[in-house]
Amino acid sequence: MEAVTHLLNDTVEFYKWGLTIADKRVEGWPMMSSPIPTLAISCLYLLFLWAGPRYMQDRQPYTLRKTLIVYNFSMVVLNFYIAKELLLASRSAGYSYLCQPVSYSDDVNEVRIASALWWYYISKGVEFLDTVFFILRKKFTQVSFLHVYHHCTMFILWWIGIKWVPGGQSFFGATINSSIHVLMYGYYGLAALGPHMQKYLWWKKYLTIIQMIQFHVTIGHAGHSLYTGCPFPAWMQWALIGYAVTFIILFANFYYHAYRRKPAGLKGGKPAANGSCAVANGHSKAEEVEENGRRQKKGRAKRE
Repeated sequence: MEAVTHLLNDTVEFYKWGLTIADKRVEGWPMMSSPIPTLAISCLYLLFLWAGPRYMQDRQPYTLRKTLIVYNFSMVVLNFYIAKELLLASRSAGYSYLCQPVSYSDDVNEVRIASALWWYYISKGVEFLDTVFFILRKKFTQVSFLHVYHHCTMFILWWIGIKWVPGGQSFFGATINSSIHVLMYGYYGLAALGPHMQKYLWWKKYLTIIQMIQFHVTIGHAGHSLYTGCPFPAWMQWALIGYAVTFIILFANFYYHAYRRKPAGLKGGKPAANGSCAVANGHSKAEEVEENGRRQKKGRAKRE
């Protein structure tokens, strides 16, 4: 018990020390003065993962077609704004794409980059709604480990990023990821419009490929910075590398099962009646995903 007490005290002291080197520009911004709101929202998310399916177990699934259309296209707009702000501000600030230290100055472009990264962090909290909609629609199989791991960790890790390094090379990965999310939520938004859009959504497989390329680029970029001694916090670079490796493993596993391994239900090269799966950013997307407005096989779906 004494060892546990010492560990807790050391953790508290380390956190207090960490606050002395945190970015003073963001400490008054919403959600940034303390990790408690971020951790509380993440805990509520995990609680909903447990309680949501139990609540929906004996209920008919919600359709949420209009809600999904508005939500997905709103996320397209938000991610486009973030990517645009990061690109324009980094160019105005003369950022290097290979090595860019963090500047904690009040320069208008540096603050603009920090603000865009804060919005990127907020977007990761908003994305918890992806899981909420899956559960309310009783798409339980789509709430995979990859899906939950991605959503829960990104929100917490980017709070750390904004608290200590809201600038410099942090802009690089956020720019790439928000750009990919424009495509991803664009796909979801089009799919939510109805089954008549399915013929235009042949490219969903390539969203997974683009994501895996992103992770390899992240590792290469961080590795180059470490090799060249770029004055960007090394702990952040190593954290990015380790985090990207976990996603490469998880996405590669999904890609193999979804696209490479022949499903047991296939006979003579024809798809099984239930179709195949696809994924983008950790969201399992069954062929039926385009049928957001359709009824489930059993019962009548609830309307909004």
